[in-house]
Amino acid sequence: MNKIIAIANQKGGVGKTTTSINLAASLAVLEHKTLLVDADPQANSTSGLGFEPRNIKTSIYECIINDIEPKDIILHTETPNLDLIPAHIDLVGAEIEMINLPEREHMMKRVLEKVRNKYDFIIIDCSPSLGLITINSLTAADSLIIPVQCEYFALEGLGKLLNTVKIIQSKQNPELDIEGFLLTMYDSRLRLSNQIVEEIKTHFQQMVFKTIIQRNTRLGEAPSFGQTIIMHDANSKGAINYLNLAREILQQNELTRNSKTEKVVGVV
Repeated sequence: MNKIIAIANQKGGVGKTTTSINLAASLAVLEHKTLLVDADPQANSTSGLGFEPRNIKTSIYECIINDIEPKDIILHTETPNLDLIPAHIDLVGAEIEMINLPEREHMMKRVLEKVRNKYDFIIIDCSPSLGLITINSLTAADSLIIPVQCEYFALEGLGKLLNTVKIIQSKQNPELDIEGFLLTMYDSRLRLSNQIVEEIKTHFQQMVFKTIIQRNTRLGEAPSFGQTIIMHDANSKGAINYLNLAREILQQNELTRNSKTEKVVGVV
């Protein structure tokens, strides 16, 4: 089995890129060959894995617009089993160039289908918008993870995102599922964080991941070193949280090698 998972939320600052990088790395560490696709013009997933976006000559933009073969631009990272299709600021212009093209919503799907069989998981880091690139990513994906921060306004904009998902399911990608809602930036000391957790669980029930991503200084530091949290500090809460999330996803998809020994531990 291989699976394409998009990480999306048009609200910024919810831990979307942090989740994309560290979930991909965690799946890779658990010996599943993983490709991270940076579909955000800010290229934070690219820099977060130690690559300087200014030095990127060919990116996902060239694959979508110029039909460059994705296998020719894939970068190998420091983490075994983890590869990257990088982004570049040029991706900002892709939506304008795509607007008059036939089947413009399916261009990302065509790119990823060329390399899909080489990986167990493909993780797409979507931009913080509901523009054409994000719609392309959702059309290409099998499922969607929605990060939701444990802060005020947590539910803001989720209705619009879910409405977009319904439209894509009805017109572009009827197979698109919601993998789950991921609670991020959780601080157990704050009453507000605990209230948000209860509110999200009440709204979405079984669709909420058991694993919660806690606020963690080391998690915030890692991108400045161009490292995943596992490379930066494998013993930190952030590393443990994302490894637990990866195990939970593997369990949901019945891909754990031994469900008794791979049990999710240490979840909040």
